[in-house]
Amino acid sequence: MDNRSVLYMGDTTLAGPASYLAGLMTAWGTPFEYVPSDQRLEASQAKTQRKLFIFSDYPAGMLDGALAEIIVRQVRDGAGLLMIGGWESYCGKGGNWGGTKIAEALSVEIGRGDDRVNCDQPAMVVRLAEHPITRGLPWDERPPTVGGYNRISPRGGALVPLEVQRFAVRRVGERFEFTPAERDPLLVVGECGRGRTAALAMDVAPHWVGGMVDWGAGRVEGEAVPGAGIEVGSDYATFFRQLLTWTGRMD
Repeated sequence: MDNRSVLYMGDTTLAGPASYLAGLMTAWGTPFEYVPSDQRLEASQAKTQRKLFIFSDYPAGMLDGALAEIIVRQVRDGAGLLMIGGWESYCGKGGNWGGTKIAEALSVEIGRGDDRVNCDQPAMVVRLAEHPITRGLPWDERPPTVGGYNRISPRGGALVPLEVQRFAVRRVGERFEFTPAERDPLLVVGECGRGRTAALAMDVAPHWVGGMVDWGAGRVEGEAVPGAGIEVGSDYATFFRQLLTWTGRMD
Protein backbone atom coordinates (compact mmCIF):
# COMPACT_ATOMS: atom_id res chain seq x y z
CA MET A 1 0.00 0.00 0.00
CA ASP A 2 1.09 3.58 -0.60
CA ASN A 3 -0.16 6.78 0.98
CA ARG A 4 -3.06 6.88 -1.47
CA SER A 5 -4.67 3.70 -0.13
CA VAL A 6 -6.61 5.37 2.73
CA LEU A 7 -8.17 8.84 2.65
CA TYR A 8 -8.96 9.95 6.22
CA MET A 9 -11.12 13.06 6.56
CA GLY A 10 -12.02 14.89 9.76
CA ASP A 11 -11.53 14.67 13.53
CA THR A 12 -10.32 18.30 13.57
CA THR A 13 -6.52 18.04 13.11
CA LEU A 14 -3.63 15.62 13.60
CA ALA A 15 -2.68 17.66 16.67
CA GLY A 16 -6.15 17.00 18.12
CA PRO A 17 -8.65 14.12 18.02
CA ALA A 18 -7.35 12.83 14.67
CA SER A 19 -4.15 11.82 16.46
CA TYR A 20 -5.90 8.67 17.74
CA LEU A 21 -6.78 6.97 14.47
CA ALA A 22 -3.82 8.50 12.65
CA GLY A 23 -1.47 7.36 15.41
CA LEU A 24 -2.82 3.82 15.21
CA MET A 25 -2.52 3.66 11.43
CA THR A 26 1.07 4.88 11.75
CA ALA A 27 1.81 2.20 14.35
CA TRP A 28 0.35 -0.48 12.05
CA GLY A 29 2.30 0.77 9.05
CA THR A 30 -0.90 1.71 7.18
CA PRO A 31 -0.16 4.69 4.91
CA PHE A 32 -2.89 7.32 4.60
CA GLU A 33 -3.65 10.79 3.30
CA TYR A 34 -5.29 13.14 5.78
CA VAL A 35 -7.72 16.07 5.34
CA PRO A 36 -8.53 18.25 8.42
CA SER A 37 -12.16 19.03 9.27
CA ASP A 38 -11.90 22.66 8.17
CA GLN A 39 -10.43 21.95 4.74
CA ARG A 40 -12.47 21.18 1.65
CA LEU A 41 -11.66 18.01 -0.21
CA GLU A 42 -9.83 18.68 -3.46
CA ALA A 43 -10.74 17.06 -6.77
CA SER A 44 -7.37 15.32 -7.04
CA GLN A 45 -7.87 13.73 -3.62
CA ALA A 46 -11.31 12.38 -4.52
CA LYS A 47 -10.18 11.06 -7.90
CA THR A 48 -7.14 9.17 -6.57
CA GLN A 49 -7.79 5.42 -6.42
CA ARG A 50 -8.32 4.29 -2.81
CA LYS A 51 -8.92 1.16 -0.80
CA LEU A 52 -10.81 3.01 1.95
CA PHE A 53 -12.51 6.37 2.51
CA ILE A 54 -12.97 7.41 6.17
CA PHE A 55 -15.31 10.24 7.24
CA SER A 56 -15.10 11.08 10.95
CA ASP A 57 -16.36 14.41 12.31
CA TYR A 58 -16.09 15.83 8.80
CA PRO A 59 -19.08 18.05 7.90
CA ALA A 60 -20.96 17.31 4.69
CA GLY A 61 -20.68 20.96 3.70
CA MET A 62 -16.94 20.53 3.11
CA LEU A 63 -17.53 17.94 0.37
CA ASP A 64 -18.66 19.09 -3.07
CA GLY A 65 -21.51 17.00 -4.48
CA ALA A 66 -19.61 16.17 -7.66
CA LEU A 67 -16.68 14.86 -5.62
CA ALA A 68 -19.06 12.80 -3.49
CA GLU A 69 -20.26 11.16 -6.70
CA ILE A 70 -16.66 10.27 -7.58
CA ILE A 71 -16.09 8.71 -4.15
CA VAL A 72 -19.32 6.69 -4.32
CA ARG A 73 -18.35 5.47 -7.79
CA GLN A 74 -15.08 4.19 -6.33
CA VAL A 75 -17.00 2.45 -3.55
CA ARG A 76 -19.32 0.77 -6.04
CA ASP A 77 -16.21 -0.42 -7.86
CA GLY A 78 -14.79 -2.04 -4.70
CA ALA A 79 -13.38 0.61 -2.34
CA GLY A 80 -14.49 0.71 1.30
CA LEU A 81 -16.54 3.47 2.93
CA LEU A 82 -16.46 4.08 6.70
CA MET A 83 -18.22 6.76 8.72
CA ILE A 84 -17.27 7.13 12.39
CA GLY A 85 -19.53 9.00 14.83
CA GLY A 86 -19.15 12.50 16.20
CA TRP A 87 -20.77 15.90 16.35
CA GLU A 88 -20.06 16.49 12.65
CA SER A 89 -20.87 12.95 11.53
CA TYR A 90 -24.29 11.65 10.42
CA CYS A 91 -26.59 14.56 11.33
CA GLY A 92 -24.87 15.55 14.58
CA LYS A 93 -24.48 19.25 15.25
CA GLY A 94 -23.38 20.47 11.85
CA GLY A 95 -22.69 17.11 10.19
CA ASN A 96 -25.80 17.27 7.98
CA TRP A 97 -25.04 14.10 6.00
CA GLY A 98 -28.70 13.14 5.58
CA GLY A 99 -29.79 13.11 1.95
CA THR A 100 -26.23 13.19 0.57
CA LYS A 101 -24.66 10.74 -1.88
CA ILE A 102 -22.39 9.47 0.90
CA ALA A 103 -25.41 8.80 3.12
CA GLU A 104 -27.10 6.88 0.32
CA ALA A 105 -24.05 4.62 0.01
CA LEU A 106 -24.04 3.73 3.72
CA SER A 107 -26.39 1.01 5.00
CA VAL A 108 -28.06 3.29 7.56
CA GLU A 109 -30.79 5.90 7.70
CA ILE A 110 -29.56 9.37 8.72
CA GLY A 111 -32.14 11.82 10.02
CA ARG A 112 -32.35 15.57 9.51
CA GLY A 113 -32.54 16.38 13.24
CA ASP A 114 -29.96 16.28 16.01
CA ASP A 115 -29.04 12.60 16.46
CA ARG A 116 -26.45 13.00 19.23
CA VAL A 117 -26.81 10.90 22.38
CA ASN A 118 -24.54 11.95 25.26
CA CYS A 119 -24.27 9.32 27.99
CA ASP A 120 -23.74 10.53 31.54
CA GLN A 121 -24.47 7.04 32.91
CA PRO A 122 -23.18 3.63 31.75
CA ALA A 123 -23.55 2.77 28.07
CA MET A 124 -22.26 -0.75 27.40
CA VAL A 125 -21.25 -2.20 24.05
CA VAL A 126 -23.10 -5.44 23.26
CA ARG A 127 -22.07 -7.91 20.54
CA LEU A 128 -25.08 -9.14 18.56
CA ALA A 129 -23.38 -11.08 15.78
CA GLU A 130 -20.05 -12.67 14.94
CA HIS A 131 -18.18 -10.71 12.30
CA PRO A 132 -14.55 -10.24 11.19
CA ILE A 133 -14.62 -6.76 12.76
CA THR A 134 -15.58 -8.10 16.19
CA ARG A 135 -13.68 -11.40 16.10
CA GLY A 136 -11.46 -12.47 19.02
CA LEU A 137 -12.36 -9.63 21.41
CA PRO A 138 -13.77 -10.03 24.97
CA TRP A 139 -17.22 -8.53 24.35
CA ASP A 140 -18.87 -10.85 26.89
CA GLU A 141 -16.06 -11.23 29.42
CA ARG A 142 -15.23 -7.52 29.64
CA PRO A 143 -17.70 -5.37 27.67
CA PRO A 144 -16.43 -1.82 27.10
CA THR A 145 -18.32 1.42 27.69
CA VAL A 146 -18.79 4.45 25.44
CA GLY A 147 -19.51 8.08 26.28
CA GLY A 148 -21.84 8.98 23.42
CA TYR A 149 -22.95 8.15 19.89
CA ASN A 150 -25.13 9.17 16.96
CA ARG A 151 -28.55 7.53 16.75
CA ILE A 152 -28.73 5.71 13.42
CA SER A 153 -30.91 2.90 12.10
CA PRO A 154 -29.99 0.08 9.71
CA ARG A 155 -31.49 -0.28 6.28
CA GLY A 156 -32.93 -3.55 5.05
CA GLY A 157 -30.27 -6.17 4.42
CA ALA A 158 -27.67 -4.54 6.66
CA LEU A 159 -26.02 -6.39 9.55
CA VAL A 160 -25.75 -4.95 13.07
CA PRO A 161 -22.80 -6.68 14.81
CA LEU A 162 -22.76 -4.26 17.77
CA GLU A 163 -25.28 -2.21 19.68
CA VAL A 164 -25.13 0.03 22.73
CA GLN A 165 -27.17 -0.68 25.87
CA ARG A 166 -27.74 2.31 28.13
CA PHE A 167 -28.47 1.98 31.86
CA ALA A 168 -30.06 4.21 34.44
CA VAL A 169 -28.11 3.75 37.67
CA ARG A 170 -28.87 4.77 41.22
CA ARG A 171 -27.34 3.92 44.56
CA VAL A 172 -29.51 1.90 46.92
CA GLY A 173 -27.92 1.56 50.34
CA GLU A 174 -24.48 0.04 49.80
CA ARG A 175 -25.08 -1.18 46.26
CA PHE A 176 -25.84 0.20 42.82
CA GLU A 177 -29.04 -0.62 40.99
CA PHE A 178 -28.80 -0.83 37.16
CA THR A 179 -32.02 -0.47 35.15
CA PRO A 180 -31.77 -1.16 31.38
CA ALA A 181 -32.74 1.82 29.24
CA GLU A 182 -32.47 2.46 25.48
CA ARG A 183 -30.66 0.18 23.03
CA ASP A 184 -29.39 1.52 19.71
CA PRO A 185 -27.25 0.21 16.83
CA LEU A 186 -23.56 0.95 17.29
CA LEU A 187 -22.02 -0.73 14.24
CA VAL A 188 -23.86 -1.34 10.97
CA VAL A 189 -22.15 -3.01 8.01
CA GLY A 190 -23.32 -3.52 4.45
CA GLU A 191 -22.42 -3.28 0.79
CA CYS A 192 -22.55 -0.68 -1.96
CA GLY A 193 -21.98 -2.31 -5.31
CA ARG A 194 -18.75 -4.27 -4.95
CA GLY A 195 -17.59 -2.13 -2.00
CA ARG A 196 -18.04 -2.67 1.71
CA THR A 197 -19.53 -0.03 4.02
CA ALA A 198 -19.44 0.41 7.78
CA ALA A 199 -21.21 2.94 9.99
CA LEU A 200 -19.83 3.21 13.53
CA ALA A 201 -22.02 5.43 15.70
CA MET A 202 -19.47 6.10 18.48
CA ASP A 203 -16.36 8.25 18.13
CA VAL A 204 -12.77 7.07 17.81
CA ALA A 205 -11.49 9.78 20.20
CA PRO A 206 -12.52 11.31 23.54
CA HIS A 207 -14.97 12.20 24.75
CA TRP A 208 -17.52 9.98 23.03
CA VAL A 209 -15.21 6.96 22.88
CA GLY A 210 -15.54 6.81 26.67
CA GLY A 211 -13.81 4.00 28.53
CA MET A 212 -13.34 1.98 25.36
CA VAL A 213 -10.19 3.96 24.60
CA ASP A 214 -8.48 2.03 27.42
CA TRP A 215 -10.09 -1.35 26.64
CA GLY A 216 -7.57 -4.19 26.86
CA ALA A 217 -4.83 -5.42 29.19
CA GLY A 218 -2.01 -4.22 26.94
CA ARG A 219 -1.09 -0.74 25.73
CA VAL A 220 -0.49 0.48 22.18
CA GLU A 221 1.39 3.68 21.37
CA GLY A 222 1.54 5.61 18.13
CA GLU A 223 2.24 9.01 16.65
CA ALA A 224 1.46 10.44 13.23
CA VAL A 225 3.93 13.21 12.53
CA PRO A 226 3.17 16.10 12.97
CA GLY A 227 0.40 14.85 15.26
CA ALA A 228 0.36 14.20 18.99
CA GLY A 229 1.42 10.85 20.46
CA ILE A 230 -1.30 8.53 21.75
CA GLU A 231 -1.49 5.55 24.12
CA VAL A 232 -4.58 3.32 24.05
CA GLY A 233 -5.82 -0.09 25.15
CA SER A 234 -4.82 -3.11 23.08
CA ASP A 235 -8.39 -4.33 22.48
CA TYR A 236 -9.47 -0.85 21.38
CA ALA A 237 -6.59 -0.86 18.90
CA THR A 238 -7.45 -4.36 17.63
CA PHE A 239 -11.10 -3.39 17.12
CA PHE A 240 -10.24 -0.37 14.98
CA ARG A 241 -7.63 -2.30 13.03
CA GLN A 242 -10.20 -5.00 12.20
CA LEU A 243 -12.76 -2.31 11.34
CA LEU A 244 -10.45 -0.69 8.77
CA THR A 245 -9.07 -3.99 7.49
CA TRP A 246 -12.49 -5.49 6.77
CA THR A 247 -14.08 -2.36 5.33
CA GLY A 248 -11.18 -1.56 3.02
CA ARG A 249 -10.25 -5.20 2.26
CA MET A 250 -6.73 -4.42 3.50
CA ASP A 251 -5.81 -7.95 4.58
